[in-house]
Amino acid sequence: MHNRVEQNMKQIYETLCGICGAEHVLVREPMSRHTTFRTGGPADLLVQPKAEQIAPILEVCRNEEIPWTVIGNGSNLLVGDGGIRGVVLEIGKQMSDIVIEGTMITAGAGAMLSSIASRAAAAELTGMEFASGIPGSLGGAVVMNAGAYGGEMKDILQKVTVLTPDGTVQILSVEELELSYRHSIIPEKGYLVVSAILKLQQGNADEIQSIMDDLKEKRVSKQPLEYPSAGSTFKRPEGYFAGKLIQDAGLRGFRVGGAQVSEKHCGFIINRDQATSTDICQLMQQVSEIVYEKFGVRLEPEVKKIGEF
Repeated sequence: MHNRVEQNMKQIYETLCGICGAEHVLVREPMSRHTTFRTGGPADLLVQPKAEQIAPILEVCRNEEIPWTVIGNGSNLLVGDGGIRGVVLEIGKQMSDIVIEGTMITAGAGAMLSSIASRAAAAELTGMEFASGIPGSLGGAVVMNAGAYGGEMKDILQKVTVLTPDGTVQILSVEELELSYRHSIIPEKGYLVVSAILKLQQGNADEIQSIMDDLKEKRVSKQPLEYPSAGSTFKRPEGYFAGKLIQDAGLRGFRVGGAQVSEKHCGFIINRDQATSTDICQLMQQVSEIVYEKFGVRLEPEVKKIGEF
């Protein structure tokens, strides 16, 4: 397969340029430029599509038997140092429209949650304050039912437009998404999120702003925002807090290579000093093992691993 990919890459590159324009097709693109961990090897091809270009791109991948991977803002991803084979679709600025009608917001999967939250606040709509500091895109947030500070996407999602693996457009209700803690049906079905409709409530601009300011203050004071990371590294184990378990295991500041358990908040693994994805991966495994040995609690990664390690 690999040889076939190599031979076809030039032809595929030209086909994708025809679909998206050459400025939106990047060759051997370092994924460290596209993840908040600032790590990860090269993608064979990385495309930045508009919504209507996705189906034709997937058709090319199918016809050429080339693997494809979807990313958003890269804020919950650990990409292997070997990079990603095939085509990476980066859903971003080209799909970031936000339209507000009454209490409904329709936004592209590439829109940043922070942008949607600030547009909502300006329109005096409440319900999205929890998401104002989540550093991800709407698509990624839908896929993992992102949440923070007592809110989650499930609370505000109304409908989601997806593309199925064979390129059909489907509109799913919030019930059909089967949302639970950091889970939706989207990955197992191989769907790609195109856009979503959110339903908020009429609110008071000053109150909304004050909630957002308050949450921002909490984040800035408690989270290691000065270093590259992917937010909370582990899921919250039933009945515990990951950060507290890691701290109680004596792992504050624990390092592997350039990766470190944040001294400011033990629930975050940070790229302290030119870490590789392998450093981060090994640190995650060691932290998980030590916590299990000490407390008998399994820490599951919240960060998604993709590519070649």
